[in-house]
Amino acid sequence: MNIVCPGDKLSCIEEYEHNDNTFDDENGMIRSTAIGTININKKEHTLEVRSASNIDLPKMDDTIIGVVVSMISSMIIVSIEYVNNKHISSKIECVCSTRGMHKKTIAIVDDIVELKTIGYKNGTIHTSMNDHEMGVLFTKCKKCGGEVITIRDGIKCINCTWLDERKLSRNFGNMNFIKLN
Repeated sequence: MNIVCPGDKLSCIEEYEHNDNTFDDENGMIRSTAIGTININKKEHTLEVRSASNIDLPKMDDTIIGVVVSMISSMIIVSIEYVNNKHISSKIECVCSTRGMHKKTIAIVDDIVELKTIGYKNGTIHTSMNDHEMGVLFTKCKKCGGEVITIRDGIKCINCTWLDERKLSRNFGNMNFIKLN
């Protein structure tokens, strides 16, 4: 009985199709998303990992809601809280490129953002907020921490009147959030 870990290479896509707790890494390899044992269905040519606990990985074009945990030059790192409006508890993260966006500030740490899954590369979930409906769902003033309102294509603090930019979601200010940790 071989135990595999998340990210382990299991097979190539020419041999088997991925199934539960596995994914195609877009480089022709099937990789594990969980700690567990490999189960091969030779009749259907599928491969899965049996695990006591599943990790809810988003699939292509899934909508993600999460909290920005870090900002790096041309990308943000987001802790995933919801996939297609379903709360997940696996505490996985994704990256979102901000390169080419024409705003000084796309999102800041602790902003709640809405993203679209666009792929998996090198064991990393890649997302985008390039669609007009994706972007920041909730933010506070970065100067005083106060509540903000939208003005034109930015935000304004109702306490200190600080003006700032964000890449706002079409749902900005319209969603009732479950409090995120």
